[in-house]
Amino acid sequence: MSNKYKLSRRTFLRGMLGGTALALGLPPLEAFFNSNGTAYAVDGAFPKRFGLFFWGNGMLPDRWIPPTTGEDWEMSPQLAPLEAVRQHITVLSGMEVKTGNTDPHFSGPAGFLSGADVKHEGGSHTTIKSPTLDQIIAAEIGGETRFRSVEVGIEEGVKGLSYNGPNSVHPPESDPAQLFERLFGAGFRAPGDEPIIDPRLSIRRSVLDSVSEDVGRLRGRLGAADNQRLDQHLASVRDLELRIARLEEDPPNLAACVRPQQPGALPPIDGRPQMSPRARVMADLVTMAYACDLTRVMSMWYSHPVSDILYPNASAGHHQLTHDEPGDQPQVHEIVVSIMSDFSYLCQSLRDIPEGEGNLLDNSILLATTDVSYGRTHQIDEYPIVLAGSACGSLRTGFHYRSQTQENTSHVAMSILRAMEVRAAEFGEGPGKVTEGLSVIEP
Repeated sequence: MSNKYKLSRRTFLRGMLGGTALALGLPPLEAFFNSNGTAYAVDGAFPKRFGLFFWGNGMLPDRWIPPTTGEDWEMSPQLAPLEAVRQHITVLSGMEVKTGNTDPHFSGPAGFLSGADVKHEGGSHTTIKSPTLDQIIAAEIGGETRFRSVEVGIEEGVKGLSYNGPNSVHPPESDPAQLFERLFGAGFRAPGDEPIIDPRLSIRRSVLDSVSEDVGRLRGRLGAADNQRLDQHLASVRDLELRIARLEEDPPNLAACVRPQQPGALPPIDGRPQMSPRARVMADLVTMAYACDLTRVMSMWYSHPVSDILYPNASAGHHQLTHDEPGDQPQVHEIVVSIMSDFSYLCQSLRDIPEGEGNLLDNSILLATTDVSYGRTHQIDEYPIVLAGSACGSLRTGFHYRSQTQENTSHVAMSILRAMEVRAAEFGEGPGKVTEGLSVIEP
């Protein structure tokens, strides 16, 4: 794509603030090359939270899909760990990712979470074309909290699939101690603590306002793609200013908010990572981050697509087992049951935090999904989807719905956006594009 003009990489936006000359640097633009993305933010009312729980390598359809539908649905073997939160969850089966399956293990989550197939950029490199669901929501409501979004990894070194746009991914934090320090370290203030006031911050508070005239002049010299990149850069600066402002405000009066215990080390045992203990420590930290209103958007990347983690009692890595374990794959089954047990723990942690007339899970939406349905064949029909929580009554819960027409998973994403009060007229592109949600899960 060509540029309207060439710009020096030393171009700055200039303005005045309190008699002081300011210069705000620019992001890499096509006018002097590189990446893109867009973001916007508005305020919300009573806190609604969104969480994405993702694991790799799919499930076993004959033991995942509940045999009955409706409110009296029968738990399937792989969903049995969710019995404790049955009234809070909705299971969706028979749904299909419609955007194509050009990249095994990647096309499925790309299509579901962004509404588009993967973007091939030469060789074996692929990326996601547009922002993923969590970041679309974060762009709308993230400015209300100290952290616009929080990305958590359970598998050590997991890359995650939380994208702002092509090649712009938020790497998750997979070290429990580091996550604790980020959320509850020096910058954390419990309700009733004295606000942090730093006089040096005042000079930063209105930087964008001071350079607004220069922004207007610059826009006329940029093409459409560069204007998008400029928007993303300015939004990130504004996001920083909002975080500074949050540090200066009194903390909210949240009765359940307390600083959690700092987690200890969880090293591998006999070369096998302690996935379940790690997941539960991270769930405790995320729950309290929600309870303290540190963030309202979270993604938990349990394991990566094609993950070959060696689980306890497994004879080989997870991905290898999905292809090579004979028969009805009992080891793969036990791994999926273990993962669902950890998802259930997260749901129960939120449910056990009182909030208003209900609990934290009532005021949240958790989306649990994976990269394929049946791992051996890399299918992206019969896509696994579990929703937990109703976002203050914005979604129906407590039933199993089975699509008889292989409905588009994008309808689910659209319903989630509406429930989170995101202003979006549509979701996705091409075969993944929808303008309506999945009516059966909407009140």
